[in-house]
Amino acid sequence: MMWNEPKECMSRDELSHLQGARLVKMVERVYHNVPFYRKKMQMMGLEPGDIKGLEDLVKLPFTTKDDLRDNYPFGLVAVPEEQINRIHASSGTTGKPTVVAYTRHDLSVWSECVARGLTMAGLGRSDRVHVAYGYGLFTGGLGLHDGAAYLGATVIPMSSGNTKKQITLMEDFGATALACTPSYAMHLAEAVVEAGRVPHIKLKAAICGAEPWTDAMRDTLEQMLNIKAYDIYGLSEIMGPGVAQDCPYHKGLHIWEDHFIPEILNPDTLEPVGPGERGELAITTVTKEALPLFRYRTKDLTSIEYSKCECGRTHARIARFTGRTDDMLIIRGVNVFPSQVEAALLEVDEVLPNYLMTVDRQGNLDTLEIQVEVEERFFSDQMNQLQSLTRKIEHVIKQALGIAAQVKLVEPKSIERSEGKAKRVIDKRKL
Repeated sequence: MMWNEPKECMSRDELSHLQGARLVKMVERVYHNVPFYRKKMQMMGLEPGDIKGLEDLVKLPFTTKDDLRDNYPFGLVAVPEEQINRIHASSGTTGKPTVVAYTRHDLSVWSECVARGLTMAGLGRSDRVHVAYGYGLFTGGLGLHDGAAYLGATVIPMSSGNTKKQITLMEDFGATALACTPSYAMHLAEAVVEAGRVPHIKLKAAICGAEPWTDAMRDTLEQMLNIKAYDIYGLSEIMGPGVAQDCPYHKGLHIWEDHFIPEILNPDTLEPVGPGERGELAITTVTKEALPLFRYRTKDLTSIEYSKCECGRTHARIARFTGRTDDMLIIRGVNVFPSQVEAALLEVDEVLPNYLMTVDRQGNLDTLEIQVEVEERFFSDQMNQLQSLTRKIEHVIKQALGIAAQVKLVEPKSIERSEGKAKRVIDKRKL
């Protein structure tokens, strides 16, 4: 089965009509089955009948991660608990985790959404997908696993860890696609190149998500492994990976609007902004049974484009993320996102794609140190060459961020590698 079907190429009017009809039904069901939303709507003077179509979306209340935590574990579930077929949850690094429930129908929709993305990467029934996302409560592993199985491909459920074994099994099993975080893909690529195994693996595509990454990092990964790399987006609260993915033209990630209604909001006013304007992404689910959400504030910063893509798909495209409203660092009064630092560093040819930012405070002044891996040849006796490169990188960083940073060049592989989401920032300030 393939997913290059009319629903991916519906006209804008058809999509809007479908979204509106599904929104109306969803609001009616949620109002009568989720006390949290019913109370919120009543406080706003809203009844289900006030939502007549897509144009009324802005009347609905926002939902935040705190709302899910406050209703832990099943307070926002809209179906009887015996209809819950699976549970996932966020990592819960602070406070309670956010719990997500799925019916059998929800899991089927999720798998189809992932499968749509895999077909955009040129994958089909004859492919073998090596899944190196973590399995368990994290949605990455099982999300890609079920999507690849729904597509009819062979799934290699490797999970993360044990890099040497990862490479051996990719080669032995003839994996044609790799699914993992971009930072772990780079880690694997480094190991494959170092072991001289690039000619022996059959990879043609990498499906990478769960953390921000840049086009420059994509280019590096593609060149190292002779593959095409695709950006997949999702979050457990909405579904998991597969909410959106880019096609071979890489001009934004197609978000599956028959299941999710995206909005871009001004982070300060929470008013919707126009196409092409940068803001915070909010998503309303219109086909979720177990955990439907109104206008969920993702905290991800992006923009949206509604024009038809060169690939022929008409679903809106969200731009690659420039950061999050909640991982933004304010350093000496300047807003800084780690993705800005990565983009700046990858403009420097001598830099390897690994870095670590450390923010501290001396007296009343914030300091920023960036450790950057560079090629081994710079650590010879040519000290002036090392100093020259340091000054070059410091200049690039200042141009990109608007503030100065102390750059410390380190040898390859001296920055700790991650098998999950890369740790890019250490903030030592007591704010």
